[in-house]
Amino acid sequence: MRPINPVKSGLAIGVLFGLWHLLWAICVAIGLAQWLINSVFWLHFLSSPFTVVTFQWSTACFLILVTAAIGFLFGFVFALLWNWLHRAEPA
Repeated sequence: MRPINPVKSGLAIGVLFGLWHLLWAICVAIGLAQWLINSVFWLHFLSSPFTVVTFQWSTACFLILVTAAIGFLFGFVFALLWNWLHRAEPA
């Protein structure tokens, strides 16, 4: 089995995490986030204890950067583990 490139895997997952949180930041900025979080809790038969606060650019950028970095780390470690588990058997 062909190995996975850890950097490419990290970038793919990092971008995915970052885009997901960019979408959340956009929801906060346009005022849709409170409705969204209330709906998600309602669908799980829960009442939301959370209140969405006012949008701030600095917080949004920090959120996206931190989650993208965490996603990169997850993707990188995943690829390393995958490659280790699927290493070629000695002949």
